[in-house]
Amino acid sequence: MKPDPVVIALTFGAYFMLVLVIGWYAFRRTANLTDFILGGRRLGGGTAALSAGASDMSGWLLLGLPGLAYATGVQSLWLAGGLLLGTWLNWLLLAKRLRVFSEAYGNALTLPEFLANRFGDEDGWLRGISAFFILLFFLIYTGSGLVAGGKLFQSVFGLPYLWAVAAGASAILLYTAVGGFLAVSWTDVLQGLLMAAALVAVPVMAFGNVGGLGPGLTRIEAVNPNLFKLFTEADGTALGLLGILSLAAWGLGYFGQPHILARFQAIRSVTEVGRARFIAVSWVAITLTGAILAGLAGVLVLDAPLTADDRERVFIELVNLLFHPVIAGLCLAAILAAIMSTADSQLLVSSSAFTEDLYRTRLRPEAGPRELVAIGRGSVVILAGLAFIMALDPETMILDLVGYAWAGFGAAFGPVVILSLYWPRMTRRGALAGIVTGGITVVVWKQLEGGLFDVYELLPGFLLSLAAIRIASVSDPAPRAGLAAGFKQALGNLSLTSRQ
Repeated sequence: MKPDPVVIALTFGAYFMLVLVIGWYAFRRTANLTDFILGGRRLGGGTAALSAGASDMSGWLLLGLPGLAYATGVQSLWLAGGLLLGTWLNWLLLAKRLRVFSEAYGNALTLPEFLANRFGDEDGWLRGISAFFILLFFLIYTGSGLVAGGKLFQSVFGLPYLWAVAAGASAILLYTAVGGFLAVSWTDVLQGLLMAAALVAVPVMAFGNVGGLGPGLTRIEAVNPNLFKLFTEADGTALGLLGILSLAAWGLGYFGQPHILARFQAIRSVTEVGRARFIAVSWVAITLTGAILAGLAGVLVLDAPLTADDRERVFIELVNLLFHPVIAGLCLAAILAAIMSTADSQLLVSSSAFTEDLYRTRLRPEAGPRELVAIGRGSVVILAGLAFIMALDPETMILDLVGYAWAGFGAAFGPVVILSLYWPRMTRRGALAGIVTGGITVVVWKQLEGGLFDVYELLPGFLLSLAAIRIASVSDPAPRAGLAAGFKQALGNLSLTSRQ
């Protein structure tokens, strides 16, 4: 049954009104910059887990990943497996330590501020360079969300691409600028549950119509048996070691994503991290499985094969075919939820980097709380406008943009964050070397191709960043006594709070 655009518009409208109400309530709870950036560090474990997952899995979860599974089959499990492992390790290794360390080092609100305090960044270079890379890669990342929104509104309502992107950008912008971190986190819970429900419903309906998962997979295999070979491309060629490493290496990116790490900083207590980790990993496992099965279902259900340019519409096409207009509207609203839940977090972290790490430290040290919140909201508008400009090419593939930004953050910040929490010998020069080496490697590697350069740029960027941190740190004198004592004190706080 073809969905009625009027019904879908009403569904979208109701959904958007709900998130606006949440945003307004959060606005009433936002009194200062700590509230706007980290929600006063009072997120419960379940909220932090679902917020981290929803802000992580952007529109690519319902558009890009199903499109990849539609085109390559079970080969997409390499990527999904890397992401699932990365989620678990991120919560296991970083969540407790970053929550405690960021508070111990001057109640740091942003990642650049934490690094500056951790390493005694007196001249501000570490903080400024960190903020620069955050703004650079988040513009690309947010642009991917606006591309996803444009494709959604274009497919559902037949809008010209320019107006479709503008509609998605406006929806994201309004409640992010108003409500700040609390609005983003609370709506992420709603959006995460909606995304999971849609990704379960679509493959269940698709495979249920042919007698179940087993018969459905058998019919897909009859269409193209290569779709069920882990080490083979859909056209029958070997996947190869570089291809496998490129897909699995996505999991390394988690350690450096500022919008996910912010949830660790905002969680109410380290005692809630264990429960939050279980919820987060379970949610990721369910949604990744549903996205891959939805892509495979497209091979089974769609009569006309999708072109390479259109494969990221497979989830939308399935919803159009399988559901009553009201249910279809809810499933398509899940795509909007996925887009909004990530783009809002990205805009907020970018705004935080500008407000806290550039404006307050460089331009207006005497700025008061109200002024900083106003600047934060204004910068959300400006950053959204820049991302809108980046999203104006309708031929852009969502997964390509996400992969670029994901690699940039993972390589620039992942090794730095891990070692800053575990290696007391690490120095400010080491942190600078790691961020610059990782970020530049990703940008340069992305422009090269052929042979070794075909590997996903995150892997070489991550490894070279680790090496740069090690080399620069050991060539430095040992950290000053005050910094060394601060690290020991943070470890003591971690031990104390973990026992409470």
